[in-house]
Amino acid sequence: MTGERRDRAVAGRLLPWTGTDGRTCYLVGDGTGYVSRLADEIEDVQIDMADRLLGHAAELLAERRVTSAELHYLARRLSESLRDVVRVAESRGERLARAPRP
Repeated sequence: MTGERRDRAVAGRLLPWTGTDGRTCYLVGDGTGYVSRLADEIEDVQIDMADRLLGHAAELLAERRVTSAELHYLARRLSESLRDVVRVAESRGERLARAPRP
């Protein structure tokens, strides 16, 4: 393993899920394995879900007769989705910062 490749592997990748205890999970590797591909797929699902939720929120908020329970539920789901997307952005940002320069 070259020094550059080893540095990327040692730094680890922030994964889009947490452990059973809620702690952050990292993957140490070169980014080509099964868990890396699974993380990529989960990140794509999380981003797609956030996009769909934003569309639903726009529709719901356009209605004038929305209950406080519906708004509370929407706010909870938006909060969860935003947390997921922020984690994806942090993970991808960290990997971009470590990407080799041409």
